[in-house]
Amino acid sequence: MTFVPDPLDPDDDRPPYEQVASSLGAAIRTRKIAPGGKLPSQKELTEHYGFARATIQRALRDLEDEGLVVSRKGSGVFARNRTERPAGLRPYVEQAFAATDVTIDFAGFSSETLHGALQEPLDKIRIGRLTPSSIKVRILVPDMAVPQAAPVRREDCGDDERLRLRMHEIMTGYARSIRDSMAELSHLGLVPDTTVDVRVHSGTQFFKLYVINGADAFFGYYPIKPNKVVAQGEPVEIYDLVGKDTVLFHHSVNDGESSSGTQQVQQASMWFDSVWNTIARGFDLDGH
Repeated sequence: MTFVPDPLDPDDDRPPYEQVASSLGAAIRTRKIAPGGKLPSQKELTEHYGFARATIQRALRDLEDEGLVVSRKGSGVFARNRTERPAGLRPYVEQAFAATDVTIDFAGFSSETLHGALQEPLDKIRIGRLTPSSIKVRILVPDMAVPQAAPVRREDCGDDERLRLRMHEIMTGYARSIRDSMAELSHLGLVPDTTVDVRVHSGTQFFKLYVINGADAFFGYYPIKPNKVVAQGEPVEIYDLVGKDTVLFHHSVNDGESSSGTQQVQQASMWFDSVWNTIARGFDLDGH
């Protein structure tokens, strides 16, 4: 079957090359363009989208930089075969919000990256470009009321209540912001059903995991690195879990029922539910 790109949103105010890259990227992620499949030629894309060839070339370069396509001289541009590769979270989160019912499960050290990835789709809901009927978010994080393997003082790897309080405030700050943004959508009548639940557990979280709409899983490790932070007004040298630039690997059920991607998503969901329903404890973001 010949792939025909979806038409672009006439209200999209992004630069044309970003619109084209987003359209083609979504087609690759959802397997409308199969792994290893050939994309339409630059001439065909130029005619379809109505943009100059330079715009199409820029869009294809961006897709190549993102690791979604590979260019083969004399043959054309092809979707990469492997999906278990480093992946950017944001485009998949935005794509997830095109569904009627959105579910996001997150396990990690804080929800900072999730908070950032949610901003663009939430803005699009506010202006009516995305219209889900329900959004359900579950956040699973360590309980900073108990000692953790990290963060700890660098000098002796000892527990420091000031460091745990600092991380507690960071975690609750981002989680509250996510909750309040979702509640706003419900209050405005933009999304009828929104829930954000947070639970904590006693173990240190050495990796981050996202399961989106039960179809895509993203997994990455937190490296432990020396860091210097300010805790209760005092500088402290620490060993810290650093997650901002964590490489995420993507697995999808769109790879097929018997694929490793489908098994990875199923196992990720099973692990999350097992912790959520057993050793995780409810957590009040307002401290009541």
